[in-house]
Amino acid sequence: MLKVHTLNIDEIYVPAGRRKEFDPEKLKITADKIMEETEQNPISVRQGKDRYVLLRGIHRLEARKALGETTIKGHILHAKQR
Repeated sequence: MLKVHTLNIDEIYVPAGRRKEFDPEKLKITADKIMEETEQNPISVRQGKDRYVLLRGIHRLEARKALGETTIKGHILHAKQR
């Protein structure tokens, strides 16, 4: 089982390919769920040189940013786990 970490949002880089998946309507739905305190699955990141790189969870990450949050729950994956 993967360990869930609390990650600083400002330490997470979103690659251009992930940004293309972004849907503003889905962001609103996700933000509404977070505000209702609905449990969210952790995002997935990998360790980069000086920051984390987002693998999965663009809408959860952007929704938390929009809500002014500074941390998010996430899994830190290594090459063999992706």
